[in-house]
Amino acid sequence: MHGMEVKPFACTVIPMVQACLSMLRFRFSPVIGVAMVLLATSGSPVGGPLLPARAASALLESVKQNPGLAKSLCAQFKQLNASGQSATSPQAIASVARNQGLSPVDAEVLATYVIGLHCPDVF
Repeated sequence: MHGMEVKPFACTVIPMVQACLSMLRFRFSPVIGVAMVLLATSGSPVGGPLLPARAASALLESVKQNPGLAKSLCAQFKQLNASGQSATSPQAIASVARNQGLSPVDAEVLATYVIGLHCPDVF
């Protein structure tokens, strides 16, 4: 790792998640968006995981195993969209984090999974 710059966690993960959301907005397959998030959270060429793989996997599993949670979050996201607010705005992500007991980064990953798998029409 000599000579390699290690960036702070938020400087590496958040842009990757945002890129995945951008792909979903342009109507690429939600599976591609979710796969990109999984790839982004599995490891980094500059040494180690960006998120613990188990944490990302647990978030994905929670979405897969709990369709009620996904439907509830989709409804909340659609309400935000109806009022002109993005489901991935800092305020929306902070609300998901607070309501689900997650860190902001995990809340953003959760929102990405939910939007990609259950409500790709949400922005």
